Formats: sequence, C-alpha cells, structure tokens
Amino acid sequence: MSFNFPEGEVLLLDKPVEWTSFDVVNLLRSFLLKVYHLKKLKVGHAGTLDPMADGLLIICTGKMTKQIDSYQGMDKVYVGRMQMGATTPSFDVETEIDNQFDISGITREILENASKKFLGEIKQVPPIYSAIKVKGQRAYLYARNNNELKLKSRDVIIHEFKILNFEPPFVDFSVKCSKGTYIRALVRDFGESLSNGAFLTSLKRTQIGDYKLTSAWTIDAFKEEILRQTGFQNSISK
Repeated sequence: MSFNFPEGEVLLLDKPVEWTSFDVVNLLRSFLLKVYHLKKLKVGHAGTLDPMADGLLIICTGKMTKQIDSYQGMDKVYVGRMQMGATTPSFDVETEIDNQFDISGITREILENASKKFLGEIKQVPPIYSAIKVKGQRAYLYARNNNELKLKSRDVIIHEFKILNFEPPFVDFSVKCSKGTYIRALVRDFGESLSNGAFLTSLKRTQIGDYKLTSAWTIDAFKEEILRQTGFQNSISK
C-alpha cells in the first residue's frame, strides 16, 4: 500500500478516547508535513466524534478534502452504554451527576418498548456541551462559563435503536442514525421518556456509510507504516 497525500487520500482512523477530532487532524498534518518534507497539506475530518467517544473517524487529505461533505452526510452506526437513574448537565461523564431517580421498576421489556418510540424522523435538541457554533462561539464554551443558552431542535433520523443488554443501572445499546444525530441527546431523551434519567457512559462509532471500524488504522499503527515506507526514523508523538 502506498500513499499520495497531496493528491488525496481517504484514511480510516480509530480515534482514542479523550482526543478531539481536531487533535487527530492536527497530529496527522504535523506528522505528514515532517515525514514528507511538505510545506503545506490540507487535512480534514468528515464528522466530529466527541472527545469522550472513540471509534471510526474518516480523515481526508489533499484534493480529497473536497469530498468531506459527502462522507459527513452518510449514516452512522454506534454502540454505547448508558447509566439509567441519573442525569448530568453534559449528558455524559464529562460532568458530575446532578439528579438521581429510582429505577427499581424498569425492566428490559420496558426499555425495548421505549426505544421503538424513537425510530424514524425525530426532533432533537443538541447538547449545550457540544461544538455547535452560536454567535461565532462553540456552545460548550457558553456552558462551561455557566451562560444560559437555548439551542434549536433539529430533525434527525433514527434507523435502528436496539437494547443489547441491561444490567441495572447500565444499558448497552446500538444505534444507526442520520447525520447530525447526537447520541448523548438521544440518551437524555430516552431517559426522560421513561420519566427517569439517563446519561452516556461510553460510546464507539463502528461504521460510517459502508466504512467500518474493523478496517481502520490505530494512530500508532498508521504512523509506524508511514515511517516504514519512508524510512523516516524520528517518530512524532502527540
């Protein structure tokens, strides 16, 4: 396998937890510029993955960055875990629990029936702790500064929402959805639909369109392959 990054490549990367999508882009750009002695190189990602999530990230380089919109528009598949009976302001583990609920009456059958109500086109309000821009600033910056902010709902499509396992208070699930869907927001709404609470504890993106995580490089493996091909000996760390 050989690469021509200025001409254009589409790379499948497995983003680690606690990395932002831009961390991956910036690392790869710096790494490739140094290894290939380039003065500039276009590098972009086709769909943000939250820092607390891991999994498939499509990276485009060179002329292929013009195709980013087409990749962003593809359906996504996720597997995740939520904790029932509690909520957090960020809808995930980034912030502390702010409310708790009794889940003694919740069964797997109840969860499965509730998940069916979210199939099809639904309206969803994105998390305030998100990278959506409001008046030129990321929404999460307003949230972290305790500034009040109301985001507009958007139409998204949930193709599949399956309950995989229930070991109270944790629920393992999978979702296939359209562009623009926030799984954290889906989990929040799911908990509310049961007059209860829920927040996301882990999330992995396993597929974008027909592209699968099983075909993705880890960042370290990708760098090692480039170093092997080029004979460049000085690895570059994040």
